[in-house]
Amino acid sequence: MKIIPAIDLMDGQVVRLVKGDPSKKTVYSNDPIGIAKKWQNAGADMLHVVDLDATLGSGSNLKIIKKIISEIEISIQVAGGLRDESTILEVGNLADRIVLGTFAFQNKESILKISKSLGKNNIVISVDQIDGKIAINGWKTTTETTLLDGVKEFLQLGFSEFLLTSISRDGTMQGPDIESLQKVCSLNANVIASGGVSSIEDVKRVSTINPYGIILGKALYENKISIEEAKKTS
Repeated sequence: MKIIPAIDLMDGQVVRLVKGDPSKKTVYSNDPIGIAKKWQNAGADMLHVVDLDATLGSGSNLKIIKKIISEIEISIQVAGGLRDESTILEVGNLADRIVLGTFAFQNKESILKISKSLGKNNIVISVDQIDGKIAINGWKTTTETTLLDGVKEFLQLGFSEFLLTSISRDGTMQGPDIESLQKVCSLNANVIASGGVSSIEDVKRVSTINPYGIILGKALYENKISIEEAKKTS
């Protein structure tokens, strides 16, 4: 199980939101490059870099993301606001992996075309769910597609990599959504678990399901858990 710290960017700062709400923002650093190097030096397997401004349609942190990619040696997965083909291809050719949610669910023909250029294994399908339904548009729109149907559809299209975020747990440190994670992992998908991790015990619980990886966010920034500890469980 890969240990993957999140670096969520807003206005050039490293922040964490609660349940994706920009009004519930905590700023942890004004130095995203320094934070990326810190997590790399601590032994992270990969970084999950999220452009929250692009997600919310309020701006872009692409320059910072490009700088992180150029200065960091471990794998980098980029997410947030990748909603047009040119940007997706630009970022996809720089980062090791890109995460597509809204675009993937709204443009299935386009994502198949893009996958021919980038490779399906380098595209991670973001299945953000609340009450068992897929949410898109920065979590502002809940669709009628169930979590499992959404995953199955992309598996049938040949995609294998998924990022599962349980929105009600994100940024809350109330524990991961083990039930949803078990269901998706049972479909033989490579799943990264995200949302709610609060302690090393949570990491251990997730590791028993054997997902591809786990995102560490607020608990990491508030020193409730360390990458070194998490690595020992994985």
